[in-house]
Order: sequence, then C-alpha cells, then structure tokens
Amino acid sequence: MDVTAQRNSRGDAMPADVARNEVHVGELKQLYHSMDPAPFRERDLDPKVEEFIVDSARELHRDAPLALVVRLSRQAATREDVETLRQAIREYFAQRAAATRAQLRRLFRIGRWALLIGLAFVAAANLIGDRVADLVGRYNYGRFLHESIVIGAWVALWRPLEIFLYDWWPVLGEARLYDRLSEMQVQVVDAQRSGAEAARPA
Repeated sequence: MDVTAQRNSRGDAMPADVARNEVHVGELKQLYHSMDPAPFRERDLDPKVEEFIVDSARELHRDAPLALVVRLSRQAATREDVETLRQAIREYFAQRAAATRAQLRRLFRIGRWALLIGLAFVAAANLIGDRVADLVGRYNYGRFLHESIVIGAWVALWRPLEIFLYDWWPVLGEARLYDRLSEMQVQVVDAQRSGAEAARPA
C-alpha cells in the first residue's frame, strides 16, 4: 500500500481551501484492519492508514477543513462501498474522540485525587517537621531537618501540578483533532478510470 500526501491542492469536487490527504491503495478493503472481523461499517482502519491520516492532519492548520482522497489502482468502488467507507471513517474517528475525552476525564480525576493526597501529605509533613524541630531544636541540625521534611512534602505535589499544568492540553488537542477527522470529506477516485479520461482526446 502506497500512502502519499497532497495538501492545499484543489480537487474536482472540493473547495480550494480544503486541506487534502491522498491515500493510494489497490482496493478499498486495504484501508480496513485485516484482523478485525466486524462488518466494514464498524471496522477499524488499518494502523498505517490511521497513522498517516492523523500525522498529516497534525501538520495542517487547525482551522482548515480536512478531506481524504482515496485513489484506487485495481478494483473500482461502488457507490455503496464509498458511502460505507465514509461512514466507517466518521464513526471510527468519532469513537476515538470519545475515548480520548474519557481519557481526559480519567486524567483530571487522578489529578484531583493526587492533589488532595499531596496537600494532606504537605500538612502532615509540616506538623511532623515542627515537632521534630521542637525535639532537636537545641541542636544546629534541627532547622535543617525541619526544612528537609517540608521540601520533601512539597515534592509530593509535583504529579498533580504536572497534570493540571502540562498533561491535559495535549490530550484535549488529540480529541479535537479526532473531531475534525470525523467530519472530513472523503472522496474515492478510480485511478484507471481517471487516467483513461485524461488520455481521451478532447
């Protein structure tokens, strides 16, 4: 299977501002996961096809409408096959978007629990640090022990802060990307037929 990309080029049935990706296959069934026994309308995409579509979409402007052009070199597709492919792609990426948002909710739930545990640990460590400082306060290292315990307690907040500051927005970006992919236009072109029409004298 040959997978190539053409972006921001004009298609016969698409506006000029549509960002197009092209996939070259022999027949439509090569787009589906070969080990998935579900009917085509419910089947997963081939991992290489999915990776290409997603990676290509990441490089495009987030406001640009997306389109997928599938060029067939061997077996032409029927109208029903094309409609099935469109629905399969729409449902596949819609499910990916839903799964990614569920992952985001789980991440926030983990972050909230981690924050509560971290704050409780900080409070307990401060009490322990004060107690240790009182017990060994007559020695020079009493203050050092207290500060060490407090610093160690604040390190416990590293994970929740990482979640709420950095980890959540890439996941949200993936969900929005899948939303765009679920709405992209899909066009199927029979390479043999289009080549014959191009070679026909005017």
